[in-house]
Amino acid sequence: MTPDIDQTIAQILVDKFHLDAALIRPDAALEDLGLDSLTLMEFVFAIEDAFNLRIPEERLDPRQGGITLSHLAEVIREHLASQATQP
Repeated sequence: MTPDIDQTIAQILVDKFHLDAALIRPDAALEDLGLDSLTLMEFVFAIEDAFNLRIPEERLDPRQGGITLSHLAEVIREHLASQATQP
């Protein structure tokens, strides 16, 4: 995972959602972080705003189980790379 992406994700979880930094690990599933479904959607919106991108729901639906922070970072990395190659 990219350190800047990981750090930004962790900072959002700590600052906006008041999670304990010790809980934030790459293998942590979104639903295991104690965020309810509405908060998960808010988290995705905060991520999109932080990285100035929009993630299609089929790529990252927070209502799906098992999405980890490392998967989220990978989706962000892919979208940032695709934006960089667009004219």
